[in-house]
Amino acid sequence: MKRYKLSLILLTLVVLISCKKDFLNQPSENNPTLETYYNTPEEVYAATGYLYNSVWYDYSDKAFHSIGEALSGNMLTETGVNYDGGSFNNFTVLSTDGLVASTWRSLYKVAGTATVLLKTFEQKKAATPNAPHLDLAIAECRFIRGAAYFYITRIFKDVPIVEDPVVLAGSGDYNIPRYLQADVLRFILEDFQYAKDNLPATPYQVGRVSSNSAAGMMAKVYLYQKDYANAKKFAEEVINSGKYSLYPDYEKMFTSSTANNNQESLFALQWIAEGGYGFANAVNSYAAPSTLLKPDFNTGYSSVYPTIDILNSYAPNDKRRQWSNMEHGFTRADWKNANFPNGFKYDTTGTEYETITTLRNGTRANSLKYVVGTGTNGEKLSDNGSSDMCTYILRYADVLLIYAEAVLGDAASTTDGSALAAFNQVHNRNGNFDNVPATVLTKDFILKERRAEFAYEGDYWFDIQRQGFARAKQIIEDQERGSYTGSGISSVKAKLSSESQLFLPIPQSETVSDPQLLQPAVPYYK
Repeated sequence: MKRYKLSLILLTLVVLISCKKDFLNQPSENNPTLETYYNTPEEVYAATGYLYNSVWYDYSDKAFHSIGEALSGNMLTETGVNYDGGSFNNFTVLSTDGLVASTWRSLYKVAGTATVLLKTFEQKKAATPNAPHLDLAIAECRFIRGAAYFYITRIFKDVPIVEDPVVLAGSGDYNIPRYLQADVLRFILEDFQYAKDNLPATPYQVGRVSSNSAAGMMAKVYLYQKDYANAKKFAEEVINSGKYSLYPDYEKMFTSSTANNNQESLFALQWIAEGGYGFANAVNSYAAPSTLLKPDFNTGYSSVYPTIDILNSYAPNDKRRQWSNMEHGFTRADWKNANFPNGFKYDTTGTEYETITTLRNGTRANSLKYVVGTGTNGEKLSDNGSSDMCTYILRYADVLLIYAEAVLGDAASTTDGSALAAFNQVHNRNGNFDNVPATVLTKDFILKERRAEFAYEGDYWFDIQRQGFARAKQIIEDQERGSYTGSGISSVKAKLSSESQLFLPIPQSETVSDPQLLQPAVPYYK
């Protein structure tokens, strides 16, 4: 497992060139040491700023949608090499697939970088005990490490925990076992608990995490474990803090960087358009229709797009369908280019833009989330059309729905007033459903709400997965993953045939380096 062989100096002193966001800037130093560096809050905070950015890129780039959305039946990916031949569309994912390897590599890079910084700050703190900025940084590192491992274990199930990558690299022994998922989740909760106990209730800089962020992530982990009492407890703690509310403009929240780090965001990745490849949010460049970006950026590949199934899943009066999707008739007057000098118009009839359009993909739709347009509205874009838009990992809407589901627990239904109040805040945001509230909650109804609320945010697969194999199998096999033809729908159904398909295989490149990864998982806690 030589990918864990990490250099302390390399990881802690990566320089983000051309960054304009203060907490993502890091100064360049020659031959830094613990004695000469991390002596000021600015130096420490610059290092931890890196944990919100490019270390996540290989996951957020394409695996984010392939795992969270294509496996779940919300989206289809292209069948080319960039998306492993479309294997995530039909559960034919192999250990040799490129996105499997990049997911593992990226998420362990996040966890490893956070751990290296954590150990560095602990050493510095031992020599500089009165340094509250180091206390904050240590807690922040543990939060990010916990978040990374939460993704890793939900994707791969039983996985290694690497407590000190530098010590591991020095030992030369890369044979690390897989640990039981229950123990990995306990490790994650310990990290989040530490972060909760040592971070401020309000982020010390815009875009940073807080003790409430940690409480919210703990609620999400406990919900995944079906520990409803603790899920309710920690979600309620965030709600009662009074520090968060729903952003009123749902569509703007995902299409304008001016909404970044709003009152709904508890944890989000921070991107920088000027940083270019690896530092900017790439969804605009590959999920947008080609006619929107190709004239100026030669991107907009429409390489991942909504399924017929998710489009049909929206209730008739759920405005999130139009807030989250481009379908025929969608317009944006502020998105202009040579193809659309008077503003963008989504036309799938082939009558107005027949010679240039590729809007007629198999499902006649494109996702709208994280698509910010052409830059004519003031959005900063990189040379390939990537943007400044943050990637939401935890929103207040999630905390509210976690609370509602935790109150329901294992019951068939609930009319509990507090659960309905939390649920209906999300359900009726900005006049959705004409402000008609739900009056009874069931597991399926909450799952349907979560699908609509978090569509294209990389989360729905984990919602399906935590239902257990039998229910997940039913959900997947009831879906329509086909495409429209001239005469109707060319139907495609996916099939879950084994419980092992709820998780990705460990990359073959890793099991070759560390055959112990092929052995049964063992306990981490003795």
